[in-house]
Formats: sequence, C-alpha cells, structure tokens
Amino acid sequence: MAKNGFKIIDSDMHVMEPPDLWEKYIDKKYRDRAPRGVTSKNVRDLRMAHPDGSEWARTPTAPSQTDTARGRNFEEKQVTFGNDAARGWTSEVQLEAMDHEGLDIAVLYPTRGLRAMVDERLDPPFAAAVARAYNDWMYDFCQRDPKRLIGAGMISPYSMEDAVSEARRCGEQLGFRAIFMRANPLVDHQWQSEYYEPLWDALEALNMSIGFHESTNTGRNQIGERLNPNFMLRRVFAQPLEQMLALGCFCGGGVLARHPKLRAAFLEANCSWLPWLLWRLDEAWELDGDVFAPQLNNKPSDYFRRQCVVSIEPDEVVANSVVEQFGSGNLVFSTDYPHVDSRYPEAVNYFLRLPLNEEDKRKILWDNCAAYYAM
Repeated sequence: MAKNGFKIIDSDMHVMEPPDLWEKYIDKKYRDRAPRGVTSKNVRDLRMAHPDGSEWARTPTAPSQTDTARGRNFEEKQVTFGNDAARGWTSEVQLEAMDHEGLDIAVLYPTRGLRAMVDERLDPPFAAAVARAYNDWMYDFCQRDPKRLIGAGMISPYSMEDAVSEARRCGEQLGFRAIFMRANPLVDHQWQSEYYEPLWDALEALNMSIGFHESTNTGRNQIGERLNPNFMLRRVFAQPLEQMLALGCFCGGGVLARHPKLRAAFLEANCSWLPWLLWRLDEAWELDGDVFAPQLNNKPSDYFRRQCVVSIEPDEVVANSVVEQFGSGNLVFSTDYPHVDSRYPEAVNYFLRLPLNEEDKRKILWDNCAAYYAM
C-alpha cells in the first residue's frame, strides 16, 4: 500500500486498550488487584484505577488543576476519534486508521499501558503479571493481520529476571520485534547501571530492539512534575527532556559501547534537539571522557549513528536542520495515532509536505524503521 510512491512503517502507533484488559488477561491470582481503565465523556480517557477506585499511577490533586478534558484541542479530538471509540478501538478500527493514513505496517505501543508500571503498590511479581497480561492481549489484538500489526512488548523494570524472561517470551513465542520501557527510570538505577545488563544481553541475543517511550502525566521523579499543574508546559518538556537523558546514558554512559548489537529508539519526543545534544555529549567526552567514560573508544555520536533512531513528528518543520547537519539515516516516522497531539487523519500528508528530498523521505518512512525493527 504505497502512498504517493512511499511504503510506510509507523514506528510508534498507539492502541487504546480496553478498560477491562487486565481483569480479563491477568493471572487469576492477581485479578483482585488488576487495574481498571477509567471511562468518561472523554473518548480518549487514559486513566487507570485500582479496584478500590483510587487512581493508578498518579497522586490525587485538585481536579480543577489536572483536568485536561477541556479546551479546543480536546473538543476536536472528541470528533476525530469519536467513531473509533464508539466501535471499541478494535484491531479492525486500527487497520482502518492505517489504511486512511496509507500505512503498510505499524508497530504498536500502548496508551493506558504507558502508566501501567508507575504505581507505588506494584511489587515485582505483580508488575510482571501486569506486563504478561498486556502482552497476551496485544498478541491477540495483532492476530487480525499479523503481517501489518506488530507488537512491542511491555516488561517490568522491577526485576531483571522477570524482564529477561518476558522479553524472551515476546520474541520467541509472541513474534514481537521490540520491547518498550519508559524513558523515565522507574527504579533507582540509571540506564547505564549494571542492573540492566542481563536485559541488554538478552535483547542482543534475541535480535530485539528497545523502544523508549515517555508519558506526559505520570512518572517517578519525572522532570515534568515541577511544571504542574500546567499540562501544556508539562507536555512541552516532559517527553523530550526524559528522552534526552536516556539517550545520553546510552550513548555517553557506555551501554551501546558494551552492547554493539543493541538497537535503541527514542520515540514521540521530537528530533530537532538531536544535533545539539550529540554535539554536547561529544564535547563532554573530549573533555572528561578519560575519567568518566573510559569504556568509550568512540565519540557518543558515533554510537548513536550506529545503533539508535529518533522519531520525527509529521509537522516538525524545523527538523530539516537535523537532516542538513546529521543526515536522515537515524530518523523514523510515526502518526502518533490516537494521541492528543497527533495530526491524524492527515499525519502522513503533513510529513510529505516537509522540506525534505524524496530519498530522505523514503529512508524516514521505511528504510530506517525496517532496519531498526529487523524486518
């Protein structure tokens, strides 16, 4: 299904999980603790709740301060996605959205699930069960057309033994091409810590990718928290800054130097900051790398070029400077369906209007993403 002559992979298309996903799919031993999706007038209500009704993953605050279900953008999205919500956000709905945009393949990431691992009541066995339930549901969701719908698996950060086991199951039994984690670390270990080494080893052996994806409104010591209650400002800064920190740990902290076959993506956080960040990392390495990064034999930017991708927004008109300074070989495309800042149903058309040449567009829409997901 080529659109304007381009084959297209969406590197990070989202699903809207059913509110009873965990009640239906989680191991029965945890069913009485399973999160429930919240439904409301908002057709895209992302909230989750504990069985006792308390909100999952967020500290209660005054509703007048945190209510994002208002305003012009909110009202527009109720219209755009109203029919999809009424039809239950099914896999058929997902495929129709892909057809509308002209997508050949979509790698699917969560919506509610982005906050699933962010709750103080999670213990390691329960967190692992929450992840397994999501992945079982995602496998079933993709069966409508497994050549076009490809899952990215959820793993728990609270036990690397559980994470490795679930990554193996995702790759070997479920047919997923990647696992995802929040860019905001949810445990007391930085990304370059030895704590994660078993997971990076396993992903290399499985030839699976790691996709980092942040969420605006939840997290653990997330940088956006200091901007509450202004959701607009939190959305501007939370995702890009957390992704920049994660990228720095991978490229400058030695993760990619130690794991030359590991592939990492930093998704839904824009890309126009990339040249500055890589320049800054390279400068820091030149000045202090002999002390703080002795395992790096190359510049941080070299590891990025070899092993990483970052997603470009469909309307990111300033991204042409990234291509001019750094090339297009590390950029991937996403519609971000069905999130609040998505340009759906015109996301691909927005992208095609960017001031990029045909070869760069081909790389971004297909080649780079196919290589990243080992398709």
